Amino acid sequence: MVSIEITKDSFLPYEEKMKKTLSVLQDEFNAIRAGRANAKVLDHITIEYYGVPTPINQVANVQVPEPRVIMISPWDPTSLKLIEKAIQASDLGINPSNDGKLIRLVFPALTEERRRDLAKQIGKYGEESKIAIRNLRREGIDHYRALLKKKDITEDQMSEVETAMQKLTDHYIADIDKAVEIKEKDLMEL
Repeated sequence: MVSIEITKDSFLPYEEKMKKTLSVLQDEFNAIRAGRANAKVLDHITIEYYGVPTPINQVANVQVPEPRVIMISPWDPTSLKLIEKAIQASDLGINPSNDGKLIRLVFPALTEERRRDLAKQIGKYGEESKIAIRNLRREGIDHYRALLKKKDITEDQMSEVETAMQKLTDHYIADIDKAVEIKEKDLMEL
């Protein structure tokens, strides 16, 4: 029987994937507009710039001069119409105001009903992330169970693996719960 040594580094691939899951959740939260202007809501909107799909923040200066206003100043004035059309075609739900030099996006205050809908969406994103974390735990444990079947690790080592994977899972689920709570609190502020 060949015994494999199990160290903290043994779980690094799973921890990296869990970190990535948390990062994806944060990106999804940044794309949710909370009645306050946030330049990140434009991150997923691209324009066809010289035949290449290009994010708006790479063809224009994006500023937030007021809490509910985003100003977009394109470096190339010919791209102004392209940016305006891309914003209108997006799921942002805001009509851009084009004055010929720059585009203004004015974010209206959210209604109570819209806030509740967004809070549900935030909760759904959080739950999906928790499921992804639990799947990573299962994937890790299954990997070590296969090693146990081949007698590459002992029963005691398998027990240590299960405990360590559960601690890792609990840590990242707590981080997700905290992120959801912070985003919901941010959303419900007037």
